[in-house]
Amino acid sequence: MKALTLRDIKKAKNQNLQMLTCYDFQTAQMLNETDLDIILVGDSLGNVMLGYETTVEVTLEEMMIFSKAVRRGAPDKFLVVDLPFGSYGTVSTGVKNAITLFQQTRAQALKLEGAYPYQLKLIERLTQNGIPIMGHIGLTPQSVHQLGGYYTHGKNEDSATRLIKEAKALEAAGAFSIVLEMVEKDLAQKITNSISIPTIGIGAGAGTDGQVLVINDLLKEGPNRPPKFCTPIADMFEQKKSLIQAYLNEQRK
Repeated sequence: MKALTLRDIKKAKNQNLQMLTCYDFQTAQMLNETDLDIILVGDSLGNVMLGYETTVEVTLEEMMIFSKAVRRGAPDKFLVVDLPFGSYGTVSTGVKNAITLFQQTRAQALKLEGAYPYQLKLIERLTQNGIPIMGHIGLTPQSVHQLGGYYTHGKNEDSATRLIKEAKALEAAGAFSIVLEMVEKDLAQKITNSISIPTIGIGAGAGTDGQVLVINDLLKEGPNRPPKFCTPIADMFEQKKSLIQAYLNEQRK
């Protein structure tokens, strides 16, 4: 399947875009042979692949290593890469690190969390420099300590008003799409209807223009229960464990 372009994604309002995370070469090879729209190398690799407690520990170098592996495995997919925590604390630092990440990974776009004024300015600068940016609001895991944990956003009027304002500001700054993470579902649909760029939801109901999930949650690659908004389509942890144990039993006969 021919890779989508930025123009294709911008036009994909109400078209059910599908994005999955990917962190390794072989999984990327598999996804490259599907009709998946977008691959995201998320900083969630810190939790999933490196065993970190939060995404705050993920470095720019780690993002480059994993993203380059995914790019090699999926040359035909639209690739989005996360800017990790601390890599865009100021506009000048953000521009420098974004250019490095974009060049090294050969991604089609980068993603950054938040919509504070300096982040909006950074998005403007990066898009002016030819780097497409995907926004991300609602639950922003890099700010989990400041937010006080993982919970659904937009449940009260002040929070809802702020999220709508942030989405419109991200669009005005030049973002080509926005991830809505753990946003109250009616609000997520309202945000989707209020902007012209696609929204991609995770734990935000079915009213967005697309969905994203961590592939390891979708396939249940680990021993722990995935987030409540993800219904696994397999239990690969138990399946692989059973296969390995059967192999060991056979070898020890």
